[in-house]
Amino acid sequence: MRILICEDSVLLREGLVRLLEDQGHEVVAALPDATELGESVGTTAPDLCILDVRLPPSYTDEGIRAALALRTANPALPVLVLSQYVEERYASDLIAGRGGALGYLLKDRVADVAEFVETVEQIAAGGTVFDPEVVAQLLGRRARDERMQRLTAREASVLALIAEGKSNQAIAKALYISEGSVEKHITSVFQKLDLEPDESGNRRVLAALVHLSHGGPAAPQSGDLS
Repeated sequence: MRILICEDSVLLREGLVRLLEDQGHEVVAALPDATELGESVGTTAPDLCILDVRLPPSYTDEGIRAALALRTANPALPVLVLSQYVEERYASDLIAGRGGALGYLLKDRVADVAEFVETVEQIAAGGTVFDPEVVAQLLGRRARDERMQRLTAREASVLALIAEGKSNQAIAKALYISEGSVEKHITSVFQKLDLEPDESGNRRVLAALVHLSHGGPAAPQSGDLS
């Protein structure tokens, strides 16, 4: 099997090269970043690409964005994302998009070399393999998304202001509605987010956390969520 590796850590990159070659595979390229990834795939025609998520220059999401581009340009090419992180936004896009075999493994959870090589071969043969932690995080994000999608535009605006720490009076003033309307919207938000009444009265805080986990802005330090 012909394998292309894109990994910035020189120790891990060279370790993967040695490991895979010892198992009889050919590493056709070992790149430190995604700058020449597309060109290298075109010239080396690998059977599988292994990419890290966070690559130079910013070490944020270059790798997984490169994987998305790679699958768009080469839909049949099997891709294994090997990273320390679950990049939820792009991982969802990667899974949802069209393309061939796909894997997403977390480096810290690869505990057996033989099992790793077997997984690589399985993906190259057309299989799909995801670390259970990756699946758990993506399903958690989907659940949050589904709850947020229940909200009307007005309810989403009210929730965003709750997350900013604003009181009902301040929310009413910001949205040019009555405090009574604000209370009705908040009650509806609690119901749609499946936040049951409790004695501690912390549903407002929990609602704000749902908003934040969905990618909304954080509340200022002086905010009052009570």
